[in-house]
Amino acid sequence: MSKYHFEEILLPDEWAQDVEIAVDTQGAIETVTVDCRPSEGAERLGVAVPGMANVHSHAFQRGMAGLSERRGPGTDSFWSWRKIMYTFNDNLTPDHVEAMAALVYCEMLETGFTSVGEFHYLHHDCDGTPFGDIGEMAGRICAAANTTGIAMTLLPVLYRWSNFGDKPAVNGQRRFINDLEQYGQLLDASKRHLGQTDNGVLGIAPHSLRAASHADIKAAMAMIDGGPVHIHVAEQTKEVDDCLAATGQRPVEYLFDTQDVDTRWCLIHATHMNPGEVSAVASSGAVAGLCPLTEGNLGDGFFQASPYLEAGGLFGIGSDSHIRIDLAEDIRLLEYGRRLVERQRNVLAQPGGSTGRRLFDTALTGSARALQQPSGRIETGARADFVVLDKDDPTLVGRTGDDRLDSWLFTGDSRLVSDVWVGGKHVVRGGRALCRDAVNSAYAKAVTDIMQAVD
Repeated sequence: MSKYHFEEILLPDEWAQDVEIAVDTQGAIETVTVDCRPSEGAERLGVAVPGMANVHSHAFQRGMAGLSERRGPGTDSFWSWRKIMYTFNDNLTPDHVEAMAALVYCEMLETGFTSVGEFHYLHHDCDGTPFGDIGEMAGRICAAANTTGIAMTLLPVLYRWSNFGDKPAVNGQRRFINDLEQYGQLLDASKRHLGQTDNGVLGIAPHSLRAASHADIKAAMAMIDGGPVHIHVAEQTKEVDDCLAATGQRPVEYLFDTQDVDTRWCLIHATHMNPGEVSAVASSGAVAGLCPLTEGNLGDGFFQASPYLEAGGLFGIGSDSHIRIDLAEDIRLLEYGRRLVERQRNVLAQPGGSTGRRLFDTALTGSARALQQPSGRIETGARADFVVLDKDDPTLVGRTGDDRLDSWLFTGDSRLVSDVWVGGKHVVRGGRALCRDAVNSAYAKAVTDIMQAVD
């Protein structure tokens, strides 16, 4: 058993001082004792918060971050960015994917994420041929999780079509495509690889309503018993227009009309919803998977957070394309987006309450639900995931409780994260993942190889 004594830590209902946590050999919290002196042998730590789950990751896109910031001959959009992404991923090998995923997971840990939902759709070899092990790429994702120590919810993607109406896939999507029989094989292989990791959870991810029909989604749902279900929905206005043209309904409306959406579901982005759709998502218990930094980079639009939170909706935070990985910045941009639209301050806070605390607590609950990971609470029986902040940094000096949390989220960044534990294992020390040197070296080699191939 290991023991940790904190000057201050965020428990499920309140901040508490002089708290000692005992962690068993399986990485679970055995006891939480408040207002006590350090016991013999306890490691003394400063200020901590629970580890956050990152609900949405495409790890292979980390290598192209910054390469799409040149304007084309016309108006740029998500759809022009997607063409660049297709060209980039044409050259990725399993070694490249593992190296990029390991860097992504180091960066997540270093900013306060302790688990990740990998929305994994780069399945096949460069010409679209399945590998001998159809789950080869999934295995590399799991290997990266093992290297870094992050907890993994693996979400193999079902991608069949290029658009509504079962339009055939285009050439740039050849590495994503599986029929339903292959998808079942992929899930079996993914489960096998995930079994070699700690804290692994298997879910499914119909890519989107345009890439998987409602019948495809129902078939995929029958392949998994009780795991999380993630789907991109209503990210861009063109998607809304295409869905209306093909089905007569808006994307979220169509999804709810054709599927039994409940607490297992995470609707990624859900940017463009009307009031009825906002209400439907909030009341269903599903989680909205928000990725503010990526959504801003792609020009998607702002999520309708104000009415959604007022209706009791839950959201999770993801870093998606990894244009930048920083938990505080993503939460900050969610609030700032609404401030810019509504021309008010502290828009998403409850009257008299801390803005950072409301957003952090909601994201903790929503993200853990979306990944079916036990992150988000420091309490007996929970996995020992906690994040220690640098209380001596000028940004946090003189603060306690919610003031400290607000200062981190609205004036700080990942540099304020000092140490991180996942399942009782120390994975970040002094702001740096323990495996960083080896991961950086492998990533540098991979990206050099890729850029030479692209050129």
